[in-house]
Amino acid sequence: MEKDLVEYIAKFLVDDPSQVRVSVVEGEKSTILELRVSSEDIGKVIGKHGRIAKAIRTVLQAATVRSGKHTVLEILD
Repeated sequence: MEKDLVEYIAKFLVDDPSQVRVSVVEGEKSTILELRVSSEDIGKVIGKHGRIAKAIRTVLQAATVRSGKHTVLEILD
């Protein structure tokens, strides 16, 4: 569910949605979502001073609060 949410949001932010990739790394107490977009679109996902990235992380945290697992979003080049 978290993977789909991040992928959905990222595809609407970028110019090339076919380059959006989200991979999941499961841990014992946390889940890491690795978001990859094309190099031209990285700024659109991060935003000025990281505002868009922070907003995505806030929505992700709100969506996973019931599961009790800590979810981390990493934006990779």
